[in-house]
Amino acid sequence: MTHAPTRPATGFVLPLSAIGRDDLAAAGGKGANLGELVRAGLPVPDGVVITTDAYAAVAAHARLGPALATAAEDGGAALRAAFATVDVPDALRTAILDAYALLGSGPVAVRSSATAEDLPGAAFAGQQDTYLNIVGPDALIDAVRRCWGSLWTERAIAYRARRDIDPAGVRIAVVVQRMVPAAFAGVLFTANPVSGARDEVVVDASSGLGEAVVSGLVTPDHYVLDADGNVRERRRGRREVVVRGVAGGGVEQCTGEVHEELPDAVLAELAALARKVAAHFGRPQDVEWAWADGEVRLVQARPMTALPPPPVHLSRIQRFTGPQFLEMLPVRPYPMDTSGWLERGVGRMVRRMVAEIGGLHVDLADVLPETDGVVDRFVPPQPRPTRAVLTAPARNLPRIRRFRPAEWTGDPRFRRFDREARELAALDVRPLAWAELIALPGRAFEVMDAITDLRVDYLPRCGADLVRLRLLQTLLGRHNLTGLTTGTGTRTEDANRALADLAEHVRADGALRAVFGLEPQALADRIAHDPAFADFRGALARFAEEYGHRETASALLMSAPTWGESPATVLGMVKVLVADAPQAPLADRAERAEQRLLTHPLVRLTRSAARVRRLVAGARAGIAFREDTHFHGTRTLPVVRRAVLEAGRRLAVAGVLGDADDVMHLRLPELETLDDPATLAPADAERVRATARRRSARRAELAGVPLIAPSTLYAGRADDGTALVRGVPASGGQATGPVRVIRDTSEFGRLQGGDVLVCPNTNPSWTPLFQRACAVVVDTGGIGSHAAIVAREYGIPAVMATATGTATLTDGQAVTVDGDTGRVTTAGGPAS
Repeated sequence: MTHAPTRPATGFVLPLSAIGRDDLAAAGGKGANLGELVRAGLPVPDGVVITTDAYAAVAAHARLGPALATAAEDGGAALRAAFATVDVPDALRTAILDAYALLGSGPVAVRSSATAEDLPGAAFAGQQDTYLNIVGPDALIDAVRRCWGSLWTERAIAYRARRDIDPAGVRIAVVVQRMVPAAFAGVLFTANPVSGARDEVVVDASSGLGEAVVSGLVTPDHYVLDADGNVRERRRGRREVVVRGVAGGGVEQCTGEVHEELPDAVLAELAALARKVAAHFGRPQDVEWAWADGEVRLVQARPMTALPPPPVHLSRIQRFTGPQFLEMLPVRPYPMDTSGWLERGVGRMVRRMVAEIGGLHVDLADVLPETDGVVDRFVPPQPRPTRAVLTAPARNLPRIRRFRPAEWTGDPRFRRFDREARELAALDVRPLAWAELIALPGRAFEVMDAITDLRVDYLPRCGADLVRLRLLQTLLGRHNLTGLTTGTGTRTEDANRALADLAEHVRADGALRAVFGLEPQALADRIAHDPAFADFRGALARFAEEYGHRETASALLMSAPTWGESPATVLGMVKVLVADAPQAPLADRAERAEQRLLTHPLVRLTRSAARVRRLVAGARAGIAFREDTHFHGTRTLPVVRRAVLEAGRRLAVAGVLGDADDVMHLRLPELETLDDPATLAPADAERVRATARRRSARRAELAGVPLIAPSTLYAGRADDGTALVRGVPASGGQATGPVRVIRDTSEFGRLQGGDVLVCPNTNPSWTPLFQRACAVVVDTGGIGSHAAIVAREYGIPAVMATATGTATLTDGQAVTVDGDTGRVTTAGGPAS
């Protein structure tokens, strides 16, 4: 196959063989990648690149500079219109048509190749235009014009803005290649995009041109191959249409054709080419290919994006801890999360508890490994035993005897914590000197240590009492007593009652209730400024003063706002409660469950009711302690956030960061060692700025990548084919109702009474929804997760760790949730 021209190329038109990965600025991402494939000796159709210099020359010739500068204002419409009819200078036109003649003057594919596309983390797939089966000089010039204009489509402009790519620095080249009259075509991935397995190749194929596959017009044939090309999985597609070239130019969509499958020998050849392409680029690639006349041709290659980490083998312990931990990671943690709140706050609390109580060791760096401060993946924790395991009984028995959870708030350590936490909460960070400001997170973590001290001492008794109660329930055959350990008077229950009081305030005020039809953010804006709602505004402020430190996203993340910072979240919870009748107090359900235990014949026969009551009371106190120390442990979270964001604001004012929130891309030790932004040396300012931008770009690259592939975390989950989704049974019983997928707090109002709540994860903000839902299905979590605990309190079925519930189930779909078996089935179908 010949890629070199028979005459010298111009600076505006270059053969693919003259281009490589270092020519991005001239050839764009697609052109540079194709040139690399040619240099590697891989089968690529003959072609040329009309360089970015040609684009720049045309723009200058047409005096499009002002329109380029204001493209974002009209979504690029003026630029697209200008390029559609732009005059192509004679010298450039001649160079393009000379190259076309060298390609045989026959059908060609004309593809856009922007300088910011087909790059690691910025594939820009489909953002610019491609034109197939272009025939004739005039059609070619017109297609080139349209490719230039496609740099300024609304979707391309928006995509670049999301990726923080400066539009002034973006240019576009155009690739022109001989058209391949494909019998089959499609895409191949040199790694499995679902599991992340690097030793698998995934091929999607269909008859005709690959446009049908890449544009989603067909359900293609799907193959999963091993590294040697052996077929591991084969799924025939529907091939709804076939796209073929038309004589004289253009393409058409055909239906009703008889289709054969791609021969296994071709699949093996594709796998071999995949290995070569991945090896050449040094990372997994997304490749477009075509098969014609018995030969495979590669027509595009780009780095794979949104690729999960390679699968890792998980132990049984990791399969148990993984879903519960993952529930608390609804988003990829920022560098400030991991180095600040996780490493020195809640993470330190967990490390100390497992070490000082259980003699185990867990390292956050193993759980959330990072590259340059950005979390790459999630590896479920597997605490490792240390020598201290042997002495754990000797340490914990004295604690069990001495520290009773019912008495913990009388401990002098808690009173000291409460005083210091209130002092920190009242602190105004704005007037603090820089040195005081950056020392504040450390002070907050020291105060938080008191809660860890208390947990280390009191949790052993909590665990002992719960184990004794579970053993008693098992002995008596009363292990499914719903609500037995609820109604314990926790601070979370106090918050729920306070929310109910706010809802009652709304019900009693007709004008206020009328505005509660607004969406939460609009509602928050209205209440904040309307004088008619001053009383409710005051009640909301008092609620925030007491409970505003609660997290909106996760107790592990300081990057997300708290309730106090997000009135819309609180109002979303109130809005749910306004529409529902008040529920029976949890304490009433707990009393009924306790009576069932006490009236058991064996309890009566042995006259042990008093001892059973003490045991139940002890277990409830332990649960309350666990919940309340979580509540109090996050009281320092707003302090840390305020200090860090104030530091970010000062860095932004000084021009070091673009926005105060960009401080989350820094690590806390980096911030703590930074000089005052007002006097920061220019070199240090540039270093910080570059670090934040680099990490921001890395996070953008990983935006669609799961922290762990569901196929890794939930591998080996068997099913008989009757369940829509399966998961971990977490709260017993069965319930049937319509599905309602709720992805975040802004959608709370969509849940109706009797709906099956399907969600990616939950936290305390979601609690009011459980009194409205008939069952809950969650993508992540386990039996100890927030959703599972609350579902058991409300007596509704719960299935956790489904992995795909939000993707598989759809709004309005009638399903039956079986909380005993962990299965969700079509209503009326097999339930177990």
